[in-house]
Amino acid sequence: MEAGNPKPDKLCVHTITTKKWTLGEAVDAYSAEGIRGISVWQDAAAQAGIGTSRRILEASDLEVVSYVRGGFFPSSSSSARLAAIDNNRRMLDEAAELGSPLLVMVCGADPKISLAHAREQIQLGLEAILPYAEALGIKLGIEPLHPMYADTRSAINTLGTANDLAAAIDHPLCGVVIDVYHLWWDPALEVEIIRCGRKGKLFAYHICDWRVPTTDLLNDRGLMGEGCIPLKEIRHWVQKAGFDGYHEVEIFSERHWARDPYEFLKDVVYAYHHHS
Repeated sequence: MEAGNPKPDKLCVHTITTKKWTLGEAVDAYSAEGIRGISVWQDAAAQAGIGTSRRILEASDLEVVSYVRGGFFPSSSSSARLAAIDNNRRMLDEAAELGSPLLVMVCGADPKISLAHAREQIQLGLEAILPYAEALGIKLGIEPLHPMYADTRSAINTLGTANDLAAAIDHPLCGVVIDVYHLWWDPALEVEIIRCGRKGKLFAYHICDWRVPTTDLLNDRGLMGEGCIPLKEIRHWVQKAGFDGYHEVEIFSERHWARDPYEFLKDVVYAYHHHS
């Protein structure tokens, strides 16, 4: 079963999607296209400076949906693990400065240790920063990544694993992020979406498409409608789970980044309304 058309006021775009632009250029262009939400990547904020970025966002009509990306906790080095915790606290400070309610967590992995050990370190890392997140009122969203990234990017590779981790931590500010690019293949996806939705743990929903054939496993994501992800079916599951937040377009694509960014953004808006 597929849902109807997506809500026009629920479109959010990640700054990485239009990475040619400065934050100020992105804010102006998104607003001009009637986009209501923005998710800010750290590099875009750092380029302008956090204080300047805050002023740019405050002066706009866009809602800051998330700040991307914290995490990367596991390491065979104890000093590196401590440094990761410090870095995540700094990112929480930046998220608070920018007015973001959510810090997206790409949890990390280290090929020198087992995935099971990495998951233990991820839990410890999240638990270490949660008191600071709570003091700032910022949610932590665990984003599972496709298994092809289990070597260095994330030991959390299914929504079920992310749900288990959030349940083990058992804190209202710790939940999950669903990115269709990473999860569309999972036969348990519908069940796990309903599970996190009913627990109030579904914090964010990211969309793009999986091109066929994919020419690069990192930087060849497609616009919605360019690939094989059953986007409308997954959206129906997300909505059935009670999620009514933004649909965040997050596209890494050398092909699209090489285009005129204004034309690309118009295609993003069209694809959101017609193919997601």
